[in-house]
Amino acid sequence: MARELPYPGDGSDTVLPAGQEAAAILPSCPTPDISMNPNVLDFEQPIAELEAKIADLRQTSHGSAMNIEDEVAKLRAKLTARTEQIFANLTPWQVAQLARHPGRPYTLDYIERICDEFQELAGDRAYADDPAIVGGLGRIDGRSVMVIGHQKGRDTKSKIRRNFGMPRPEGYRKALRLMEMADRFGLPILTLIDTPGAYPGVGAEERGQSEAIARNLMVMAQLKVPVVCTVIGEGGSGGALAIGVGDRTLMLQYSTYSVISPEGCASILWKTAEKAKDAAEALGITSQRLHELGLVDRILPEPLGGAHRDPEAMAQTLKGALLDELEQLDRLTVQERGERRYARLRGYGAYHGG
Repeated sequence: MARELPYPGDGSDTVLPAGQEAAAILPSCPTPDISMNPNVLDFEQPIAELEAKIADLRQTSHGSAMNIEDEVAKLRAKLTARTEQIFANLTPWQVAQLARHPGRPYTLDYIERICDEFQELAGDRAYADDPAIVGGLGRIDGRSVMVIGHQKGRDTKSKIRRNFGMPRPEGYRKALRLMEMADRFGLPILTLIDTPGAYPGVGAEERGQSEAIARNLMVMAQLKVPVVCTVIGEGGSGGALAIGVGDRTLMLQYSTYSVISPEGCASILWKTAEKAKDAAEALGITSQRLHELGLVDRILPEPLGGAHRDPEAMAQTLKGALLDELEQLDRLTVQERGERRYARLRGYGAYHGG
């Protein structure tokens, strides 16, 4: 993998968002303190408690002659039923929390599981490399592709280095460089979207954040190669859309896509972030709602409990869907793909009154 270059920021861009200082995934232990684990969401508490009981039971019986398999089987059945019950009734706000889950697979996690080979390409050839966006040449089942996606960090150090998945303009210009390279060599483009939004720091604005996003939108609309975009976590506003214009848009079941975060919307409409639950409901951020509106072409089912419960299974589902979409797009000529993409973009927001 290509070496990532250090970011030469001017100092004005490095801001630690509130509530993001916690270290990444805590090591598991036989009898975890569920209430202190930052990786367990509020509505996941009943699930985590049952898992802790199973782990505690196995720990207690370790090295003894006790036969606990029947009891474990009962607890596992109860665990499955409880998980199904909880996840069958998720609110939009709970889906938003799942989309941000600290254990959720990120772009590099999927690349590692999906690509047979991957060579990362760094830098925008104008200013710097931005680790908040990763991209490079990959091979999936023998097929060469260009993969580009947002990347978040797992621990405090990597979160700061990746800027919490919020790209600066050089990140979008890097993505643009890779997309234009793919277009020249006839390589299909796969983008993986997972960002709270483009970084709004002073330095980023001075270097042309809005121009970089706008140029990506323009160029992606005109690319001749197949482009498949997948929202794997958060799809935050223009920061997501800057690598989200393509022939097909996919969403993982518990991902979100919106013009603004629920907290941001609540702060504007109700002057308090405490109304985030109401905002999430009103915004229609879930994959199901966006599919109903025709803004998303396909929803990829996640493992029971979310992608973080079984990253390998989720990666295989994603891989199969991407290859299927590329196979369908290959049947179209360049002109047909261009016409369909144009009609698709022009159709967004169209009102058909009765």
